[in-house]
Amino acid sequence: YHGVVAGALGWACWRTYVARPETDWAHGLAMTQLGNGLHDAANHEDALSVRETQLSMRRRLGVPEQNMLVTQGNLARTLRALGRLEEAMRMRQDVYFGYVKLCGEEHGETIRAALNLGVALHGLDRLKEAKALLRKTIPVARRILGANNSITLTMKMNYAQEIYQDDCATIDDLREAVTTLED
Repeated sequence: YHGVVAGALGWACWRTYVARPETDWAHGLAMTQLGNGLHDAANHEDALSVRETQLSMRRRLGVPEQNMLVTQGNLARTLRALGRLEEAMRMRQDVYFGYVKLCGEEHGETIRAALNLGVALHGLDRLKEAKALLRKTIPVARRILGANNSITLTMKMNYAQEIYQDDCATIDDLREAVTTLED
């Protein structure tokens, strides 16, 4: 579901499970659904409030690190939608390094987090950092996820774009961008 339908579904889910204890899985899932629905309906300020509350609650409850990283990723997505790019990027860094520590660099979630961090860095015109991260992660993504995986392909496209948008790019750099896309 998308847009206002997702928002309505989020509210319905929340009303159904709000009375359950905070430790109940359905309560947490309802909160996530509400945050996602509000975000999808472009009610980003409300989504931010839900996501910050959920993060605080999960910290208080001591949920597993994987769940914390998912919640932080959702919060970063909402911060980005609100134009709070620096905060979103810092949250993306926390998520990326959290997955590196939890799962290692050769894990699908770590690779996805690297892609999201690269996008956040690009949004702040920190092209060299984005390029370095993607250059390091593309071979891992190709090996772990496969050359035709959508995350791998998006990383390659973003990497080529970082090179192309670099005002100091040489002809060799541009050839590297083309080669990256062709591989």
